[in-house]
Amino acid sequence: MALPSTAIRSEQENRERLLAGDIRALRRARGLTLAETGLKVGRSVGWVSQVERGLSIPSLSDLRAFAELFGVPVSLFFSHDVPVENERGVVVRAGSRRTLGTSDSGLVEELLSPDLGGSFEMLRSVFAPGAELKTEARRPTEEAGYVASGSFDIEISGVWHKLGEGDSFRFDGKPFRWRNPGAEPAVVIWVVSPPVY
Repeated sequence: MALPSTAIRSEQENRERLLAGDIRALRRARGLTLAETGLKVGRSVGWVSQVERGLSIPSLSDLRAFAELFGVPVSLFFSHDVPVENERGVVVRAGSRRTLGTSDSGLVEELLSPDLGGSFEMLRSVFAPGAELKTEARRPTEEAGYVASGSFDIEISGVWHKLGEGDSFRFDGKPFRWRNPGAEPAVVIWVVSPPVY
């Protein structure tokens, strides 16, 4: 049974609204102005503003430019489909999570939050055996994590912490690295405020 044209139009408008919100949240999380963003993606400030308000729809090449600027996979901008209207922006079903990263990097993350518009994001991070972040990272965020399964080591401000299933951690704006020293994947539920994806 085909959907009525008004339902198709409404679904398209919802996807466009979610995309606009994601782009705005990512720009703000990176501390970029509209003008800086326009300059870096080769577009006018007015166009970027229209994209963030859902008035202009970026092409695939525009989405690639945004992904490169924000340091996220282009796939983040897709898979906004939520079949039950009253669940949009509220519920994320297990089979509908947006996947970030690839198994090649040793880290695959799934966005557990419905979108990037809130004050934090929640991720399910799966670290492959032996995977590690070799270069120290530092973000202007507060972060916390809960090890759901496996072994997980995290270095915060130069101090390594060995964690196992049921352990948790928190840090604020400090340099960090991680590694999975185990033979099994490590699953960590990670919360970041403000959102960085």
